[in-house]
Amino acid sequence: MSLTIGFDLDLTLVDSAEGIKVSMTEAFRRVGVDVDPQRLLPMIGLPLETTLRAFIDEDRVPEVRDLYRELYPTLGIPGTKALPGAVEAIDAIHAHHGTVLVVSAKIESAVRAVLAHVGLPVDDVIGERFAETKGAALQERGADVYVGDHPGDMVGARTAGVYAIGVTTGGHDAVALREAGADVVFADLLDFPYWLDDYVGTPT
Repeated sequence: MSLTIGFDLDLTLVDSAEGIKVSMTEAFRRVGVDVDPQRLLPMIGLPLETTLRAFIDEDRVPEVRDLYRELYPTLGIPGTKALPGAVEAIDAIHAHHGTVLVVSAKIESAVRAVLAHVGLPVDDVIGERFAETKGAALQERGADVYVGDHPGDMVGARTAGVYAIGVTTGGHDAVALREAGADVVFADLLDFPYWLDDYVGTPT
């Protein structure tokens, strides 16, 4: 069988929280805006412009967005690490001759830079998608499953009509993920290979 499994990036495959907070608070600081980094954590996974609008006026969004994207490669990416089970999950999909797709709200160049830094060998990347637009990307690529930590990820999976897996490695608990449409919720990706064997019907 053909198998394509999609993943969100931030707080699903990688622990990028600290790098995002550092890069964003520095971008805000450079335009004279003081933001408590802890206020940023629940917003990780949202489109960048959506997060920025929570703290600054609309007319300043392009400036701070560009500052953030300039700072992120040097301040944000170096401290990013693969989350437990991420490598094993990708290896399990490849062992079943499947395709690993990452669909993220990040711009594609940043997604690819993060994946290269942590050494995760995915097959395809689509950037700048969230919620329903993630669903459109999953449909474009013929995905069967989507894995994410945010309710918006579950909305994307439901929009595409694919199996939705939630992980509680981000800022949202199992209840929130199930209410958004998750078929199953894991604490992390460590159990994913065993789930995949059952889903495919044959162990590797």
